[in-house]
Amino acid sequence: MKLKFTLILGIAGMTAAQTASPVSLNLVMSLVKTIKVNGKDTEQLTPNPKNVLPGDVISQVVTVRNTSGKTVRQLPLTLPVPKDTRYLAPESGLNDATVQYSIDGGKTFASAPLKKTVTVTENGRSVTREVTVNPSEYTTVRWTIAELGVNDTLKLGYRIQVR
Repeated sequence: MKLKFTLILGIAGMTAAQTASPVSLNLVMSLVKTIKVNGKDTEQLTPNPKNVLPGDVISQVVTVRNTSGKTVRQLPLTLPVPKDTRYLAPESGLNDATVQYSIDGGKTFASAPLKKTVTVTENGRSVTREVTVNPSEYTTVRWTIAELGVNDTLKLGYRIQVR
C-alpha cells in the first residue's frame, strides 16, 4: 500500500499583512524500524520513505530556524497529525517547548492529558462523564517556543502510526 501525506505547517498568530515568516521550517518524516545490531535492538530511521504500510511508525521532526535577525518570543508552531495516521507520542530527545494538543482539528488546544465529556446510558438513564482522551485521537499538535535567538535552531516532533 502506498500512502501519501499532505502536511501543513502553520505559524499561528501571524497577521496577513506580514510578508515573511520570522522562521524557516524543515519537516523530515522518517520511517522507524527496529533492527538487531550486535544482538541488540536498535532503531533505524529512513528519511522521507517512498512507501509506507499500515502499522508502520513514522517520526515527524520539524527543524525551526530563526531567520528574522532578532530574537523571537512566544512563537506558536502547529503541526497536524496527517490523515490516515494516529498520534503515538512525542519524539524523545528533542528540544523542550510548551506543547498542547487538539482533538477537533486545531480549533481548541489543551495540555495532555486531554479530557472530553461523553454521555452514556446507565440503568436506562443518560449520564454525563468526563473521560481521558486517548492520544491516538489527537488531530493537531501545537508547540509554543518561549524564545529562539537569531540564527538559532531547534527540533520538535512526534511519532505517528500509519492506519
